[in-house]
Amino acid sequence: MKKSIGAKTIVFPTPVFIVGTYDKQDKPNAMAVAWGGICCSDPVCVNISVREATYTYANILDKKAFTISIPSEKYIKEADYFGIASGRSENKFSSTGLTPVKSGIVDAPYVDEFPFVLECSLLQSIKIGLHTLFVGQVKDIKADEAVVAAGGFPDIEKIAPVSFNPANRTYYGMGKCLGNAFSIGRKDK
Repeated sequence: MKKSIGAKTIVFPTPVFIVGTYDKQDKPNAMAVAWGGICCSDPVCVNISVREATYTYANILDKKAFTISIPSEKYIKEADYFGIASGRSENKFSSTGLTPVKSGIVDAPYVDEFPFVLECSLLQSIKIGLHTLFVGQVKDIKADEAVVAAGGFPDIEKIAPVSFNPANRTYYGMGKCLGNAFSIGRKDK
């Protein structure tokens, strides 16, 4: 029997996205965002949800762009810091020692040390309540050569991304491979 726990902001897995933006003075900023994911395949789009009170919110609206850098497990402390500190009062890149890189495609920075990056132009925004849903059209994906597999696609085990557990506010690494999608569910013939 299942127990009701009420309407909560809990879903598994929840990503750890580091959203990069520039402010009006072109100062780089990064913010940890857990509410997000793929939302369209044609055009390729991702979504993130951000509160209006954040520094990132105004930056996205002003520049009409953002990046999503995926931190590996070894950078979980820095990723967490990006969610704790405010870009209004601190330069998060200086504080963490990480390197902002200006995208050549959109008007936003990404984190050089993180192995996987999506560069996005703002396609639309929808105010939902406490959060605004930003839909970004993916203009390019960049991956460190060290995390690209023989077939040319990123290897999730080499990236070693992390997920956020909103139920108890903890981080987790990725688990083992369980099988091939669109395959293991087929009945044996």
